[in-house]
Amino acid sequence: MASGQRIAVVGVTGAVGQTTLKILEQRKFPVRDLKAYASDRSVGKTVTFAGESIPVQRAGADGFKDVDIAFFSCGSAQTREFAPIAVKAGAIVIDKSSAFRMDPDVPLVVPEINGAAVRAHKGIIAVPNCTTIVTVMPLKPLHDLGRLRRVVATSFQAVSGAGVNGVAELREQTMAWSKGEEIKANYFAHQIAFNLIPAGKFVEGGYTDEENKLVNEIRKILDQPEFIKGHYNIHWLEKKLAER
Repeated sequence: MASGQRIAVVGVTGAVGQTTLKILEQRKFPVRDLKAYASDRSVGKTVTFAGESIPVQRAGADGFKDVDIAFFSCGSAQTREFAPIAVKAGAIVIDKSSAFRMDPDVPLVVPEINGAAVRAHKGIIAVPNCTTIVTVMPLKPLHDLGRLRRVVATSFQAVSGAGVNGVAELREQTMAWSKGEEIKANYFAHQIAFNLIPAGKFVEGGYTDEENKLVNEIRKILDQPEFIKGHYNIHWLEKKLAER
């Protein structure tokens, strides 16, 4: 590999990890050395980067020695366990999970919006939810011009957001439908093929955690705690219609 940064990708065999590798390669990111980490079930496999076959290892306490940048493309639990270890070893962590997004000491960054916030990092830089990123891009210039008070947004998300298991279930259910076989829901709570289901889990107030992520993350990125102070969901609309 060319001279450059020493990189680690945690969760390298998942959908996000694989995309991370592709982006690093497509952008010709200066990678001097690459370490590939995943869960125990993937240890022993290999991933390909820049024409080289990289063995997949399990992340451990000593796994981040001599790493400059660690991309965390795994779940929140694994990130909370290993990100502090990586920082202590001297790496800068770029976390794509929700583990540290709302931590006041961790900058939540969309480069085109608040790229300067990375200067305040203490070892970890958080990446917002995918829906937040595409929503805040047009909202920021509008907010600068007119001080937005309320936003009505509708998001339809792909099953790829649920990772490789979500994509696999959509494929399996679609194949079952095409063959006239019974469609079974194993990963999602309901059938996902030819269907729409709420993204995330329902929480207090009738919202889903995905809806709350969108609101709270936009507030943090724009540094506007009162932005979108009141947000409405389908339950609010149903109540208002019933009152008429």
